[in-house]
Amino acid sequence: MKLLIDENECIACGQCKSVCIRDNIEIDEVAYETGSNCFECGHCMAICPTCAITLKIFKGREGRIEDYNSKEIPVNYDELLSFLKQRRSIRWFKKKKIDKDTFNKLIEGAYYSPSAQNEQDVEFVVLDKKLNDFMKHVYDIIKVQEDEFFRIKEFGDYIRDNSTKKYHPLLWQGHQLILTFSTDKTSAVIANTRLELLAYSLGLGGFYSLFILKADEIDHDRLMEFFPSIDKNKHMYSAFIIGYPKKRFKRTIPHKDININYM
Repeated sequence: MKLLIDENECIACGQCKSVCIRDNIEIDEVAYETGSNCFECGHCMAICPTCAITLKIFKGREGRIEDYNSKEIPVNYDELLSFLKQRRSIRWFKKKKIDKDTFNKLIEGAYYSPSAQNEQDVEFVVLDKKLNDFMKHVYDIIKVQEDEFFRIKEFGDYIRDNSTKKYHPLLWQGHQLILTFSTDKTSAVIANTRLELLAYSLGLGGFYSLFILKADEIDHDRLMEFFPSIDKNKHMYSAFIIGYPKKRFKRTIPHKDININYM
Protein backbone atom coordinates (compact mmCIF):
# COMPACT_ATOMS: atom_id res chain seq x y z
CA MET A 1 0.00 0.00 0.00
CA LYS A 2 1.32 3.43 -0.93
CA LEU A 3 -1.15 5.82 0.71
CA LEU A 4 -1.49 7.09 4.25
CA ILE A 5 -5.17 7.85 4.86
CA ASP A 6 -6.14 9.64 8.05
CA GLU A 7 -9.49 8.10 8.95
CA ASN A 8 -10.21 10.91 11.41
CA GLU A 9 -9.91 13.50 8.63
CA CYS A 10 -11.47 11.56 5.75
CA ILE A 11 -15.09 12.56 5.05
CA ALA A 12 -15.67 9.87 2.40
CA CYS A 13 -16.52 12.48 -0.23
CA GLY A 14 -15.15 10.31 -3.05
CA GLN A 15 -13.07 13.02 -4.69
CA CYS A 16 -9.94 10.87 -4.45
CA LYS A 17 -11.69 7.92 -6.11
CA SER A 18 -12.95 10.14 -8.92
CA VAL A 19 -9.46 11.20 -10.00
CA CYS A 20 -7.63 7.88 -9.52
CA ILE A 21 -6.78 6.65 -13.03
CA ARG A 22 -5.65 3.27 -11.66
CA ASP A 23 -8.94 2.53 -9.82
CA ASN A 24 -6.88 2.06 -6.68
CA ILE A 25 -9.27 3.77 -4.24
CA GLU A 26 -12.71 2.78 -2.97
CA ILE A 27 -15.02 4.45 -0.49
CA ASP A 28 -16.75 2.82 2.46
CA GLU A 29 -17.05 4.77 5.67
CA VAL A 30 -13.68 6.21 4.66
CA ALA A 31 -11.43 5.99 1.61
CA TYR A 32 -9.19 2.94 1.32
CA GLU A 33 -6.76 1.40 -1.16
CA THR A 34 -7.85 -1.65 -3.12
CA GLY A 35 -4.39 -2.95 -3.96
CA SER A 36 -0.93 -2.00 -5.11
CA ASN A 37 -1.88 -0.48 -8.45
CA CYS A 38 -0.98 3.06 -7.33
CA PHE A 39 1.81 4.73 -9.32
CA GLU A 40 2.06 7.65 -6.92
CA CYS A 41 0.75 10.41 -9.20
CA GLY A 42 -0.60 12.31 -6.20
CA HIS A 43 -3.97 13.27 -7.71
CA CYS A 44 -5.79 11.98 -4.65
CA MET A 45 -3.51 13.93 -2.35
CA ALA A 46 -3.92 17.11 -4.40
CA ILE A 47 -7.73 17.04 -4.47
CA CYS A 48 -8.65 15.87 -0.97
CA PRO A 49 -10.61 18.72 0.70
CA THR A 50 -9.44 17.78 4.21
CA CYS A 51 -5.80 16.81 3.49
CA ALA A 52 -6.56 13.29 4.70
CA ILE A 53 -4.31 11.57 2.14
CA THR A 54 -0.53 11.49 1.99
CA LEU A 55 1.72 9.47 -0.28
CA LYS A 56 4.13 7.44 1.84
CA ILE A 57 7.08 8.35 -0.37
CA PHE A 58 6.48 12.03 0.39
CA LYS A 59 6.26 11.66 4.15
CA GLY A 60 8.51 14.32 5.65
CA ARG A 61 8.21 16.61 2.64
CA GLU A 62 5.17 18.48 3.91
CA GLY A 63 7.02 21.75 3.29
CA ARG A 64 6.58 21.15 -0.41
CA ILE A 65 2.78 21.13 -0.14
CA GLU A 66 1.16 24.42 -1.14
CA ASP A 67 -2.54 25.22 -1.33
CA TYR A 68 -3.75 27.30 -4.25
CA ASN A 69 -6.99 28.53 -5.76
CA SER A 70 -7.48 26.63 -9.02
CA LYS A 71 -9.90 29.33 -10.22
CA GLU A 72 -7.18 31.97 -10.06
CA ILE A 73 -4.57 31.35 -12.76
CA PRO A 74 -1.42 33.31 -11.76
CA VAL A 75 -0.71 34.51 -15.32
CA ASN A 76 -3.26 35.34 -18.00
CA TYR A 77 -3.21 34.29 -21.65
CA ASP A 78 -1.99 37.62 -23.09
CA GLU A 79 0.84 37.90 -20.57
CA LEU A 80 2.06 34.37 -21.16
CA LEU A 81 1.79 34.67 -24.95
CA SER A 82 3.73 37.94 -24.85
CA PHE A 83 6.43 36.20 -22.81
CA LEU A 84 6.63 33.33 -25.32
CA LYS A 85 6.84 35.76 -28.25
CA GLN A 86 9.95 37.36 -26.77
CA ARG A 87 11.85 34.09 -26.51
CA ARG A 88 14.79 33.92 -28.93
CA SER A 89 17.87 31.73 -29.11
CA ILE A 90 20.78 33.53 -27.45
CA ARG A 91 24.35 32.79 -28.57
CA TRP A 92 26.18 35.92 -27.41
CA PHE A 93 26.83 35.90 -23.68
CA LYS A 94 28.52 38.03 -21.06
CA LYS A 95 31.52 36.55 -19.24
CA LYS A 96 29.55 36.49 -15.98
CA LYS A 97 28.67 32.94 -14.96
CA ILE A 98 25.47 31.63 -13.38
CA ASP A 99 25.85 30.63 -9.73
CA LYS A 100 24.50 27.48 -8.06
CA ASP A 101 21.66 29.31 -6.29
CA THR A 102 20.33 30.51 -9.64
CA PHE A 103 20.65 27.05 -11.19
CA ASN A 104 18.68 25.67 -8.24
CA LYS A 105 15.92 28.20 -8.95
CA LEU A 106 15.76 26.92 -12.54
CA ILE A 107 15.54 23.31 -11.39
CA GLU A 108 12.36 24.21 -9.46
CA GLY A 109 10.53 24.32 -12.80
CA ALA A 110 11.70 20.82 -13.64
CA TYR A 111 10.86 19.61 -10.11
CA TYR A 112 7.17 20.03 -10.89
CA SER A 113 7.43 18.76 -14.46
CA PRO A 114 5.27 15.83 -15.64
CA SER A 115 6.99 12.60 -16.66
CA ALA A 116 6.00 9.42 -18.48
CA GLN A 117 4.36 6.87 -16.17
CA ASN A 118 5.26 9.26 -13.33
CA GLU A 119 8.80 7.85 -13.37
CA GLN A 120 10.28 11.20 -12.31
CA ASP A 121 13.67 10.03 -13.52
CA VAL A 122 14.83 13.22 -15.26
CA GLU A 123 18.38 14.12 -14.28
CA PHE A 124 20.47 17.21 -15.02
CA VAL A 125 24.17 17.86 -15.38
CA VAL A 126 25.51 21.41 -15.26
CA LEU A 127 28.85 21.57 -17.03
CA ASP A 128 31.18 24.41 -16.12
CA LYS A 129 34.72 23.51 -15.05
CA LYS A 130 34.62 20.27 -17.04
CA LEU A 131 32.93 21.81 -20.08
CA ASN A 132 36.04 21.78 -22.29
CA ASP A 133 36.81 18.17 -21.36
CA PHE A 134 33.25 17.21 -22.20
CA MET A 135 33.31 18.98 -25.55
CA LYS A 136 36.51 17.12 -26.51
CA HIS A 137 34.76 13.90 -25.51
CA VAL A 138 31.80 14.85 -27.72
CA TYR A 139 34.07 15.61 -30.67
CA ASP A 140 35.84 12.27 -30.38
CA ILE A 141 32.42 10.65 -30.84
CA ILE A 142 30.81 12.83 -33.51
CA LYS A 143 33.91 13.35 -35.68
CA VAL A 144 32.84 10.31 -37.72
CA GLN A 145 30.32 12.66 -39.36
CA GLU A 146 32.78 15.45 -40.23
CA ASP A 147 32.36 14.86 -43.96
CA GLU A 148 28.59 15.10 -43.65
CA PHE A 149 28.34 18.22 -41.47
CA PHE A 150 30.67 21.19 -41.97
CA ARG A 151 29.90 22.42 -38.46
CA ILE A 152 31.45 19.28 -36.97
CA LYS A 153 34.57 19.84 -39.09
CA GLU A 154 34.73 23.43 -37.83
CA PHE A 155 34.42 22.07 -34.31
CA GLY A 156 37.39 19.77 -34.88
CA ASP A 157 39.46 22.60 -36.37
CA TYR A 158 38.62 24.73 -33.32
CA ILE A 159 39.76 22.04 -30.89
CA ARG A 160 43.05 21.64 -32.75
CA ASP A 161 43.68 25.40 -33.02
CA ASN A 162 41.29 28.08 -31.77
CA SER A 163 43.70 30.99 -32.23
CA THR A 164 42.08 32.05 -35.51
CA LYS A 165 38.46 31.36 -34.50
CA LYS A 166 36.18 34.14 -33.30
CA TYR A 167 33.56 31.86 -31.75
CA HIS A 168 33.31 28.27 -30.58
CA PRO A 169 31.48 26.48 -33.44
CA LEU A 170 29.05 24.74 -31.07
CA LEU A 171 29.02 26.86 -27.89
CA TRP A 172 29.53 30.29 -29.47
CA GLN A 173 30.21 32.49 -26.41
CA GLY A 174 28.65 30.06 -23.94
CA HIS A 175 30.52 29.09 -20.78
CA GLN A 176 27.98 26.77 -19.16
CA LEU A 177 25.88 23.90 -20.44
CA ILE A 178 22.87 22.05 -19.04
CA LEU A 179 22.38 18.44 -20.14
CA THR A 180 19.12 16.59 -19.50
CA PHE A 181 18.98 12.82 -19.11
CA SER A 182 15.99 10.50 -18.88
CA THR A 183 14.69 7.12 -20.00
CA ASP A 184 11.95 8.99 -21.87
CA LYS A 185 12.69 11.72 -24.42
CA THR A 186 9.46 13.64 -23.94
CA SER A 187 9.94 13.82 -20.16
CA ALA A 188 13.43 15.26 -20.63
CA VAL A 189 12.35 17.83 -23.22
CA ILE A 190 9.38 19.04 -21.16
CA ALA A 191 11.53 19.36 -18.05
CA ASN A 192 14.22 21.37 -19.82
CA THR A 193 11.64 23.57 -21.55
CA ARG A 194 10.23 24.55 -18.17
CA LEU A 195 13.73 25.24 -16.93
CA GLU A 196 14.41 27.36 -20.02
CA LEU A 197 11.30 29.50 -19.53
CA LEU A 198 12.23 30.15 -15.92
CA ALA A 199 15.69 31.12 -17.16
CA TYR A 200 14.20 33.81 -19.40
CA SER A 201 12.13 35.10 -16.49
CA LEU A 202 15.41 35.65 -14.59
CA GLY A 203 17.03 37.55 -17.44
CA LEU A 204 19.02 34.58 -18.73
CA GLY A 205 19.06 33.11 -22.22
CA GLY A 206 20.42 30.25 -24.26
CA PHE A 207 20.05 27.89 -27.17
CA TYR A 208 19.81 24.16 -27.87
CA SER A 209 22.57 22.20 -29.59
CA LEU A 210 21.59 19.28 -31.80
CA PHE A 211 25.23 18.57 -32.62
CA ILE A 212 26.04 17.82 -28.97
CA LEU A 213 23.08 15.42 -28.89
CA LYS A 214 24.61 13.54 -31.80
CA ALA A 215 27.12 12.08 -29.36
CA ASP A 216 24.33 10.09 -27.71
CA GLU A 217 22.83 9.09 -31.05
CA ILE A 218 26.15 7.88 -32.47
CA ASP A 219 27.63 6.09 -29.44
CA HIS A 220 25.55 6.22 -26.28
CA ASP A 221 27.79 3.88 -24.28
CA ARG A 222 30.90 5.89 -25.03
CA LEU A 223 29.15 9.14 -24.18
CA MET A 224 28.06 7.80 -20.80
CA GLU A 225 31.67 7.02 -19.89
CA PHE A 226 31.86 10.73 -19.03
CA PHE A 227 28.96 10.34 -16.56
CA PRO A 228 29.67 7.21 -14.46
CA SER A 229 27.13 8.18 -11.78
CA ILE A 230 24.18 8.36 -14.21
CA ASP A 231 22.09 5.28 -15.04
CA LYS A 232 23.21 4.14 -18.51
CA ASN A 233 19.59 3.39 -19.39
CA LYS A 234 19.05 7.14 -19.47
CA HIS A 235 19.82 9.06 -22.65
CA MET A 236 20.97 12.63 -23.16
CA TYR A 237 17.94 14.22 -24.78
CA SER A 238 18.65 17.93 -24.32
CA ALA A 239 21.78 20.09 -24.46
CA PHE A 240 21.12 23.72 -23.56
CA ILE A 241 23.86 26.35 -23.56
CA ILE A 242 22.90 29.03 -21.03
CA GLY A 243 24.18 32.36 -19.75
CA TYR A 244 23.62 36.08 -19.35
CA PRO A 245 22.77 37.60 -22.76
CA LYS A 246 25.09 40.18 -24.26
CA LYS A 247 22.55 41.04 -26.96
CA ARG A 248 18.89 42.00 -26.46
CA PHE A 249 16.33 41.82 -29.24
CA LYS A 250 13.63 44.42 -29.82
CA ARG A 251 10.83 42.80 -31.77
CA THR A 252 9.26 39.56 -32.97
CA ILE A 253 9.72 38.23 -36.50
CA PRO A 254 7.16 36.30 -38.56
CA HIS A 255 7.28 32.52 -38.51
CA LYS A 256 6.04 30.01 -41.03
CA ASP A 257 2.37 29.20 -40.61
CA ILE A 258 1.64 26.19 -38.45
CA ASN A 259 -0.58 23.58 -40.06
CA ILE A 260 -3.38 22.32 -37.86
CA ASN A 261 -5.81 19.58 -38.81
CA TYR A 262 -9.16 19.13 -37.09
CA MET A 263 -10.40 15.62 -37.72
